[in-house]
Amino acid sequence: MAKTKNMKKEMSRLANLTKGFFKENPVFVFLLGLCPALAVTGTVEASLGMGLLVIFVLTGSNVVVSLIRKWIPHQIRVPSYIVIISTFVTIVGLLTEAYAYALHGELGIFIPLIVVNCLILGRAESYASKNKVHDAAIDGFGMGLGFLGALVVIGFFREFLSTGAIAYGVFLPLAETPGSIINIDSYVFSMDAFGQAPGGFLVIGLLLGIFNFVAILKRNKKERERQRMIEEKKRQALERKRQKAQEKAGAKA
Repeated sequence: MAKTKNMKKEMSRLANLTKGFFKENPVFVFLLGLCPALAVTGTVEASLGMGLLVIFVLTGSNVVVSLIRKWIPHQIRVPSYIVIISTFVTIVGLLTEAYAYALHGELGIFIPLIVVNCLILGRAESYASKNKVHDAAIDGFGMGLGFLGALVVIGFFREFLSTGAIAYGVFLPLAETPGSIINIDSYVFSMDAFGQAPGGFLVIGLLLGIFNFVAILKRNKKERERQRMIEEKKRQALERKRQKAQEKAGAKA
């Protein structure tokens, strides 16, 4: 019995960790954090950098909110959450400026604007303030990973379509000299518009369409399976009813 409970807890925590990837993806499902998703995803590295900062802030703020949730008066809970989030944003801002100055310059005003990211404040209010510390940490880390994944996917398509290359070492200290993971010299992959706001809107819109299309297919599949189960149960009920009728007729005979 205890083993079964432990397995259920582990499965629940795994689901809590992975829900942000597809089922509750912040960008493609809840449409949260669209400002940075549009503004800083011109390159994969900038997208990765913003995603890592959000993971740190989201996980840290979730943990602190969960720790002190019982001592925060209900009337001032939102201002309290903002103060906590602002503290972590200040920390990541200073660390980024010290150790990844190029990234700090690329992200610019969008680092302090993490404070008003609806995803972070929303998880603090809806989850961290109502759950234990370890669950809040898992939730923050998982949702942060989902946000990072969405930004990197958007950044990949925008950078590749606009330059034909995926660079590394430009904004993050990933190598002593910058290089390219992919580099295709073709006019097909030189559409500068994808590196600008209109291209960002287009890429996000197309990815949202694909994401929603897959979700609709899954939903329709579940509905068909549910209908098959209902029809099977009806058939079994009719079969049992017929057998009982035959048994009664045989008993009378």
